[in-house]
Amino acid sequence: MTDEQRQSQSSADDQVEGPPVDLGAYVSGLVNAVDKGMADEVAPYDLSTLEFSVLRLCMENVECTATQMGGVLPSDAPRISRMVSRLVDMGLLSRRRLRSDRRVVMLRLTEEGRELTSQLVRRVRVYEAMLTDSISEEELRTFASIASKIIANHTSLKQPQ
Repeated sequence: MTDEQRQSQSSADDQVEGPPVDLGAYVSGLVNAVDKGMADEVAPYDLSTLEFSVLRLCMENVECTATQMGGVLPSDAPRISRMVSRLVDMGLLSRRRLRSDRRVVMLRLTEEGRELTSQLVRRVRVYEAMLTDSISEEELRTFASIASKIIANHTSLKQPQ
């Protein structure tokens, strides 16, 4: 192999290796830090972090469907369905069928669900503020921008070509 071929191969290998940092380790550590803190905040209310995410989505969207949640939450349809049923049984969510299409079930926070979700969102924000205590607004905006780009790249990789 000539020197030129070795350099070309080395350049190609560098491109395949990916970023110089272990993205997976950082993301895993970040998810663990955020998720564990959130779990500590919601556990006294007999909720999982994923159930809290369901409640928060309903709060942000006023009404939504379990199918819409499936596009946002890291869970499959049967698990989301079980969580929704549990939250309905707890009196935190209510179901309503659309008159125009009885197959579609809209989910909405009950008054109790709205109050609890608002309280938990405040508690989680306090925890997140502690996590980002020594990080500037500019650094947080940069982080959000980078994370958005990574998510967009992931989404585009999953699109049918």
